[in-house]
Amino acid sequence: MMTYYPLATTNSLLNRLMSDPFESFFSGAAGHQTHLMTTDIRETEKDYQLEIDLPGFKKEDVTATLKDGYLTVTAKTTTETKDEGKDGTYLRKERFVGSCNRSFYVGEDVKQADITAKFDNGVLTLVIPKKLPEPQNEEPFAITIA
Repeated sequence: MMTYYPLATTNSLLNRLMSDPFESFFSGAAGHQTHLMTTDIRETEKDYQLEIDLPGFKKEDVTATLKDGYLTVTAKTTTETKDEGKDGTYLRKERFVGSCNRSFYVGEDVKQADITAKFDNGVLTLVIPKKLPEPQNEEPFAITIA
């Protein structure tokens, strides 16, 4: 049997000094990722436009892939913090590696070449064209009656 114990945090000076600078970014209230990869989706006559907020990420840290009708956006980051004393002795040396991803079903008719992407000022903009149904052959045909 597993027991869950909530983590009690205090606002002590030691906790603030030793906290991870990305902790507040990757965890929200009660550890939920409430503001990570927030996305606005706009529909126009021709396409869908996704704007995904990725503050703190660089363009080269963001990838978008399309597989089986699912568009998946992944963002990864790595940071290293070094604090050194006068003689070069490490007082603190920490590393952080984190990633997040989000998937959207765009349909199996959408091809990777159809999607355009732009990353500017921490916002990834993806434009996915709507696929119109193929025109049906409207020529009448004879049905054999037996």
